[in-house]
Amino acid sequence: MSGDKAPGEMLAGTAAARDAYGGEYLLVGREEELKKVAGERGIDLSPFELLHADSVLTMEDDPMSVVRAKSDSSMAVALRALRDGQGDALVSCGNTGALFSGATLLVRRIQGVHRAAIGTILPFEKPTLLMDAGANVTVLPEYLTQFAIMGTAYMKALYGLKSPRVALLNNGAEACKGTPLQTEAYQRLSACPGIRFCGNVEAFDLPFGACDVCVTDGFSGNICLKAYEGLGKYMMKGLKGVFKATPMTKLAYLCVKKQLRAFVSSVDSNQHGGSPILGLNKPVIKAHGSSGAAAFQSAIDQTIRLCQSGVLAGLEEAVAAVTASGGEPGGIGEA
Repeated sequence: MSGDKAPGEMLAGTAAARDAYGGEYLLVGREEELKKVAGERGIDLSPFELLHADSVLTMEDDPMSVVRAKSDSSMAVALRALRDGQGDALVSCGNTGALFSGATLLVRRIQGVHRAAIGTILPFEKPTLLMDAGANVTVLPEYLTQFAIMGTAYMKALYGLKSPRVALLNNGAEACKGTPLQTEAYQRLSACPGIRFCGNVEAFDLPFGACDVCVTDGFSGNICLKAYEGLGKYMMKGLKGVFKATPMTKLAYLCVKKQLRAFVSSVDSNQHGGSPILGLNKPVIKAHGSSGAAAFQSAIDQTIRLCQSGVLAGLEEAVAAVTASGGEPGGIGEA
């Protein structure tokens, strides 16, 4: 029920996902509104199970509303359903802070994980996982080490990388660069077993395959993510204007249409329609608040692949292995 285009685009995306991938779907929201919108769009709801929720969390609501004032919202009801075993994973376009808070408090973290974090794939030629992409505005150095451990397990399971390269987002490549957070995190990451730390990375180098996992605090990560998304849209708009400028440029477009469409698709954030909150006991996927049907379908596709990949078991094993080794300064095993 949340998101800029809810519930119509969410219903259309879910129906398309079911046709494409199969599976069972539990739709959570105001039942009569879901039925009404589905009827207007010609969507058959008979293959789906509906779970009624009285209220809706808005983007302006306080994140803790999900477990307090709006514990009857579609997001809260869905999170409790996931916790209680009514589903294997959850996808939502709703309030990021509320989804993160609710998932942490209701679904709960994997034992030994200090903080869960949002992992977003940056759509470059070589996919790069940015973590944290917006959940934890302030972090401690040991959180960044855990992000590296979880990000490594994620890229191994989902992308088949044998030894993902981990870098720390910073304002320079030198080990002495950054605030005390970055300099201490650098030392911890350098000493952490189970990861392949390749040092600091500047945002400038991320599109060129500088690393496979980029760890940072959620404030910097979210700014970095949105800067890339905005720049991508600006470039696509500019290219469109170039090719429409004259009859000759329109003819030139016909010569490169196939290659250009492939490039546009490769940098389209809608192709990676959702970002997992890594570190939880069950998969929770945050889709863009502005998602249309195609982006929401893509988020569901990603969720199915996430469930089938064994990522969750990989995260648990990775955290447990480092805990047992005592390899992380500060003690990774604290709850």
